[in-house]
Amino acid sequence: MPATPPPRRSREELELTTQHRNARTTELPGQLIDEAKGRVFPCDACGADLVFHIGQQEMHCGYCGFSRPLQQTTGRLEERDLEAMLEQVRKHHDDGFADPVSGQGGQPGDSEVRCSSCGGTVVFSGPLTSRGCPYCGSPLQRSDIEVAKNRLSVDGVLPFLVDGARGRSRIAGWVTSLWFAPNRFRREGVSGEIHSVYLPYWTFDAMTYNAYRGQRGDTYTVTRGHGKNRRTEVRVRWSFRSGQFERFFDDVLVMASEGLPRDLLLSLEPWPLERCLPYTQEAIAGHLARTYDIELIEGFRDARVRVDAAIQQEVRRRIGGDRQRIHQLETQLEGVTFKHLLLPVWMLAYRYDDRPYRVFVNGVTGEVHGERPYSPWKIAMAVLLGLIAVACFALIAQSR
Repeated sequence: MPATPPPRRSREELELTTQHRNARTTELPGQLIDEAKGRVFPCDACGADLVFHIGQQEMHCGYCGFSRPLQQTTGRLEERDLEAMLEQVRKHHDDGFADPVSGQGGQPGDSEVRCSSCGGTVVFSGPLTSRGCPYCGSPLQRSDIEVAKNRLSVDGVLPFLVDGARGRSRIAGWVTSLWFAPNRFRREGVSGEIHSVYLPYWTFDAMTYNAYRGQRGDTYTVTRGHGKNRRTEVRVRWSFRSGQFERFFDDVLVMASEGLPRDLLLSLEPWPLERCLPYTQEAIAGHLARTYDIELIEGFRDARVRVDAAIQQEVRRRIGGDRQRIHQLETQLEGVTFKHLLLPVWMLAYRYDDRPYRVFVNGVTGEVHGERPYSPWKIAMAVLLGLIAVACFALIAQSR
């Protein structure tokens, strides 16, 4: 059977495709494309590569000291309609294209490198300043560098405010605060190269309309029996409750990377998202940026789980009482919008007793969470002291 020819595209579709390809091959003002380095920003004074300087919040030249402010992008950080984008993605996939709009990946000069050890993929603009994988510490092979793939464009970026020196200081303070860590670990600290990485996130906004039916339980006690048989019983008085309410969810945050410890990264929240800037590649120049592994629709499913959990908690609060039963809960979402953001994280991979661990620092607030070793002797001693304390309280209670 002969192969089915692809459907003929209209003149309008062909023109849009041509415009899209032309946009991808146009250099932006003040930028150059270097096949060996990716997108670079030449210094106005000496021609060396400018990188985003965290302390100065400016583009800075490490050779001659020249600095200039970030080029301000036009417009403001705006939400995008979720359903319209999903429909656009489906259409482009059906037509054989990749994602319809490129930004973080797919720009000329952008490059990707995939770690052969952990599978993590990063995209970078400008020179690749790190030779080690920020996720597992393994060496990055420059032979694995390739042109970045098309991806949904980045809407906003939250620039680093915590520099590398402060990041290391925060990690050192975190190590000394770990009471159940081995003494040698607390004394020696952690060693390794600290990496500045922008991690991808989705955020979602939605107005919800909710209707519920359930029961409110109020507890009370009754006394039964006499003498030695006297006892107190706890009972629950149930009454029916129902209601309706609206609730708006703003910037429900979903991490868009796989293979990273989700619980630890969630512990870095909250993020000051009000400080996000419209995306500019200057803000990530000289730093690594991880590409998203979780597609937009999958990210929305994760966000919906968080929204449903928050609504259920709100329903229980509205029902009130000591206990609640939810028999029926219906939620309708309208006006769902999204943003694709890059958020700054300092990452350090280290080894202790031949085991790998990772530490993460919020690049804006300095919050630190990480993987760490435990001392079995300290844990055993704490358990023993706890048992002794319980026994002492029991003896005191019996003596009264």
